[in-house]
Amino acid sequence: MIQTQDLPIVEIPDKTDSAHQGWDALKGLSFDDAITTIANGAVQFAFKLLIAAFVFYLGKFIIRKIFEITHRILIANDVDASLMTFIQSLVKIVLYFILIVTIVGILGIETSSFLALFASAGVAIGMALSGTLQNFAGGVLILLLKPYKVGDYIEAQGFAGYVKEIQIFHTVINTMDNKTIIIPNGGLSTGSINNYSFELYRRVDWKIGLSYGCDYRGAKEIFMELLKEDPRVVLGTLQEDLDRRKALLAEQLKTEEPEKDCPPEDPDCNEVKENIWQRLLHRKRRKQEELKKKLQKKTKLPSTTNLNVEKPPFVAIYELADSSVVFTVRAWTHNEDFWNLYFDMLEKFYDELPKRGYGFPFPQMDVHLADVPQDMKLSISELTAK
Repeated sequence: MIQTQDLPIVEIPDKTDSAHQGWDALKGLSFDDAITTIANGAVQFAFKLLIAAFVFYLGKFIIRKIFEITHRILIANDVDASLMTFIQSLVKIVLYFILIVTIVGILGIETSSFLALFASAGVAIGMALSGTLQNFAGGVLILLLKPYKVGDYIEAQGFAGYVKEIQIFHTVINTMDNKTIIIPNGGLSTGSINNYSFELYRRVDWKIGLSYGCDYRGAKEIFMELLKEDPRVVLGTLQEDLDRRKALLAEQLKTEEPEKDCPPEDPDCNEVKENIWQRLLHRKRRKQEELKKKLQKKTKLPSTTNLNVEKPPFVAIYELADSSVVFTVRAWTHNEDFWNLYFDMLEKFYDELPKRGYGFPFPQMDVHLADVPQDMKLSISELTAK
């Protein structure tokens, strides 16, 4: 016969009993001891709460400093402005999540169960917010493919404006009438986008209708003359016009910032003298201004158009319409001067063409009366009598 040895029975603590342990412990105590125990527990909880509050505000300060350092590093490394806003928002979300988990651990809540709760909630939220995840993926594609960037004027999803920010889930654009439009990145990554700021130069088109019977050769000469008089119109190659604009801009900067008349033996005369207090006071402000200047320089994209191609003005008859001869007038100009040139030339066409004998027709109809036999003509008196 095999003898079995009785094994000791090990009691597994039930987690449901732990909730009643505090109350059971208070039952066996006197009133004074219970008050003392409750007071000690309240003091410990208040101490933990005080530490959590201190860690929260300290963490916010550290996150803000990390955010500023990240911003400076991204600008110093010539990171694109669109990618910069995306990285900064992502870093802020991750750091705040770590801060919340740390505060929960300080308060005495188990972080493992807290993280498991977050993971399960993340799965449920991910299934419910599939469109939001699509917007996140669209934001990543936009930053990788770069169909537009911060500062570009785009037209997409029925809206047109300047790109203000590219966030994780959406893109913020500012319209010409100062409206802020928030567009999800999912539709932008899969839809068509018209980027007006991608190229340095654009072609301006006008459609001008003149009366029938006008001298169309003379009209073409007038159009060409008005276009060549405007310095914003490209007459040769785009590279020649770009060099001309750079020279004019350099002259304007020299005239706006004149140098002092300094003797040759004092090379540091033009530099502004500052004491130690002023240097410490304005140091942060100067750094911010330098960062803004570097950021503004990165808002321009290099043109993909061949700048060595001739782009002279062009004038031709476009259409023989019902009431007018329609001329098409085309000219190339810098992207910054597009709308100003368009409206200014319309005013010149309206002022100069009538002065030189050319009229602008309006919709009209010519009625020709056929000859009527004598016996069919009735006088007005006979018609009124009937």
